[in-house]
Amino acid sequence: MDLSVIIPLYNEADSIPELKAWIDRALKDFTYEIWFVDDGSTDDSWKLIRELEGPSVHGIRFRRNYGKSAALFEGFAAAQGDIVITMDADLQDSPEEIPEMVRMIREEGYDLVSGWKRHRKDNAFTKNIPSKLYNWTARKVTGIRLHDMNCGIKAYRKEVVKNIEVYGEMHRYIPYLAKNAGFGKIGEKPVRHQKRKYGKSKFGMDRFVNGLLDLMSLWFLSRFGGKPMHFFGTSGILMFLLGFVMTVWIIIAKLVHQAQDIKFRAVTDQPLFYLALLAVVLGVMLFLAGFIGELVTRNASERNAYQIKERF
Repeated sequence: MDLSVIIPLYNEADSIPELKAWIDRALKDFTYEIWFVDDGSTDDSWKLIRELEGPSVHGIRFRRNYGKSAALFEGFAAAQGDIVITMDADLQDSPEEIPEMVRMIREEGYDLVSGWKRHRKDNAFTKNIPSKLYNWTARKVTGIRLHDMNCGIKAYRKEVVKNIEVYGEMHRYIPYLAKNAGFGKIGEKPVRHQKRKYGKSKFGMDRFVNGLLDLMSLWFLSRFGGKPMHFFGTSGILMFLLGFVMTVWIIIAKLVHQAQDIKFRAVTDQPLFYLALLAVVLGVMLFLAGFIGELVTRNASERNAYQIKERF
């Protein structure tokens, strides 16, 4: 089979029949399957999906709303096509972009091709400007030169989706997950972006704050997930040394003042003493946190799970 099209959705009943017909027109030259993943919709979305059921149409229905990452995770697990496509169900992503993205993977050797909504049809204040700031930050942190990291329409080699785990709200950073899994050839294609035809967006402004926190988590895990002592241990030692140096400074200053018969304050009356004490305590705590992290990592079942490209 050529393609698997994964469509996570939540309360998109008005869009589903039109989207299915659009996909059929755009992919007439491919063999494909469509996986509609209903993320706990409360409207007639599942009813319409069941009406579309056929050899090329499949559905997964959650009992409640788990989020887009959970929907993609289940869709990736079910996908059988050589190339996997993800797109949103709100008709803002055009299936007509898919053939060119497939060509880029097959002929140009990309592992992943991400869409770039160069001319967005969203509100500039609530979507466009925050999106530009978010993507600028993501490029700086991940080192991946994508203009639209969170674009819904993407194409992947099957091996990519079978070797990454999407959880929490990490669907925003699938290219970064792919890069960390060893799939480094990531491309980008400008795509058309339509105005939302039915319903309203399911994402609010809080996604930008959550997205930044998720990005920090991914960066930390990719750098120090397998070696927590390198971060906590180093930070702890530096903090401990800072406290130690301040303590020595206080003691030397006291001895010098005593030797010169100069009036001086008691050590416990000096704010620097308590800062030094705090630095020493924090240093010890950070070092212990790194030690505990190493114990957890050593006993993790995935500690030796490596991505092997070839074997003979």
